[in-house]
Amino acid sequence: MPAAKDSSLQRLYSRPGFLLRRAHQISVALFERECAPLGLTPAQYSVLSVLRQRDGLDQTSLAKAIGFDTVTTLRVLALMEKRGLVVRERLETDRRTNAVRLTAEGLALYAKAQKPVERAYRQLNAPFTTPQQAQLVRLLEQLIDALDGHARAPLVRDAADEGEARPEPGRPAAAKAAARRRA
Repeated sequence: MPAAKDSSLQRLYSRPGFLLRRAHQISVALFERECAPLGLTPAQYSVLSVLRQRDGLDQTSLAKAIGFDTVTTLRVLALMEKRGLVVRERLETDRRTNAVRLTAEGLALYAKAQKPVERAYRQLNAPFTTPQQAQLVRLLEQLIDALDGHARAPLVRDAADEGEARPEPGRPAAAKAAARRRA
């Protein structure tokens, strides 16, 4: 009887979904350990990264760009706003839509996070040779490209480009600041 249990467990432990979930747990643990002094989570880093490139993006496009559902994104943004990392502003052209902008504190945290994030990345890739690292990324991208439509919140890689909030008339200083941050 124990052999049957071992066989069943081996099937569980060799299933891609189980392995992907476990790899994700390890990835998050490495990231959180390195970024603990900054109080930064992987979700918050994703938001900072997208907004660093596309400041003023609307909340819906931001959610799509990081592959999160809207409710989760709003929770992450509320915590980040409370910390002074982002601000949400109603668009004058569509009062139902909020643009999300990085604050100076958000930009500073993004800059401070680069070294710890890189350390976590190196630790996660340490078991692999350089060609294996590239192969792993290609295989994961292939999996996501083929099956992303089944996710609760699919990733829309060009959402950051499509949903960029345009500066409203009368806000030239904000438009210039956003353009400088994107450069």
